Amino acid sequence: MSRPPGAKGDPIVSKAQLVEDLESACKPKAAWRVGTEHEKFPFRLSDHKRLPYFGGDGIGAILQGLVDKFGWEPIYEGENVIALHHSGCAITLEPGGQFELSGAPLENLHQTCDEVHTHLAQIKEVNDELGVGMLGAGFDPTSTREQVEFMPKGRYVIMSAYMQKVGTLGLDMMKRTCTVQANYDFANEADMVEKFRISVALQPVATALFANSPFTEGKPNGFKSYRSHVWTDTDPDRCGMLPFVFEDGFGFERYVDYMLDVPMYFLYRDDEYKDVSGKSFRKFMAGKLEGYEGEEAFMGDWTDHMTTSFPEVRLKKYIEMRGADTGPWRNICALPALWTGILYDSDSQQAALDMIAGWSIAEMEALRAAVPKSGLQTPFRDGTVQDLAKQMIEISRHGLKRRACVDSAGNDETGFLNWLQEVAETGKSPADRLLDLYHGEWGGKIDPLFEFQRY
Repeated sequence: MSRPPGAKGDPIVSKAQLVEDLESACKPKAAWRVGTEHEKFPFRLSDHKRLPYFGGDGIGAILQGLVDKFGWEPIYEGENVIALHHSGCAITLEPGGQFELSGAPLENLHQTCDEVHTHLAQIKEVNDELGVGMLGAGFDPTSTREQVEFMPKGRYVIMSAYMQKVGTLGLDMMKRTCTVQANYDFANEADMVEKFRISVALQPVATALFANSPFTEGKPNGFKSYRSHVWTDTDPDRCGMLPFVFEDGFGFERYVDYMLDVPMYFLYRDDEYKDVSGKSFRKFMAGKLEGYEGEEAFMGDWTDHMTTSFPEVRLKKYIEMRGADTGPWRNICALPALWTGILYDSDSQQAALDMIAGWSIAEMEALRAAVPKSGLQTPFRDGTVQDLAKQMIEISRHGLKRRACVDSAGNDETGFLNWLQEVAETGKSPADRLLDLYHGEWGGKIDPLFEFQRY
């Protein structure tokens, strides 16, 4: 396999075709699945430096080790392996070499945690032989931008050049951030709209619970989730909380209109990425893309374009929760647990709608703006985000109980929320705990973090 992006697909003949493509993702509740994606920073154990792609202990060597030891199927761009596939899962590389597992669509959280355990065990076996490790943190705690090399993927050359024109922190997003995401299905358009609105409104609460990026270049940066802050100055045309989802009439067509207005990055033709950054997909559909007049647009181009917007919640053929920093192993299971209990139980979904009823756009935007710095301590109405977090977890716990998905030992899925419950009760996110260690037993040194949060 040599082509990184999606298949070419059918020619695009109308906007209605794009709307129908999203509508085709609707499915009955029995077919709903949970997909979990998580990123981590590869680093050298000897000096805690980030890894380049090339070299005997580089990222390319890790990928090859997974191919040789565990039968992952490689995907190439040119001569370089840039992704792997195995059993419905994919391993891909973010711009700075962040290692991402895109998990298979799974029925329950027990399967999710089994998948995570298997993946991290495989990674550790390969890494131990190379003298490298993986760090679970939302933002690289020590490296400068200049110290992190781009991976050999053509799209990143185009993206990095464009991002420097539209924001000041785009290169930080590309090179120095890591997230954990969870992805969800929907029954129909109305269900998608409800889930989207809940997810946008409550995403800052998840950001606060999972905040895990308080350090930059070896020192406290004044934030609980610096990763979340980075997104506020990356690219205003393709980031943010999408307030239009709360407008009357929001649905698949409105989201398609939004994506058609997101400027393009690239066009994949003749086995390479062509720079069309800042240009219009609408013009592309009409055969009027500057420099490529008459070039036909295909559904594969649309699929690629859908991956180039980065809002707090993103719609593809599922809904992506994008607000959380990555962190220790338990984070990776806790995030899908939190959202599954809310979005996959009808009573919990209604309880979440009731919770956010009456919240204004201004309140939600203020919450999004303040949480990266103040986390769970962020004021909201007569309380704090900590109060919202407790309420959110309670709603989720009831939903998971009603799902009644048990493992071989008879445990339901609520156990995956226990660590989050502790965070909410104490008001101490992972970032708060790291700062306590930094100012306490670590004596103002950052190096202990690499072993503390190493997978």
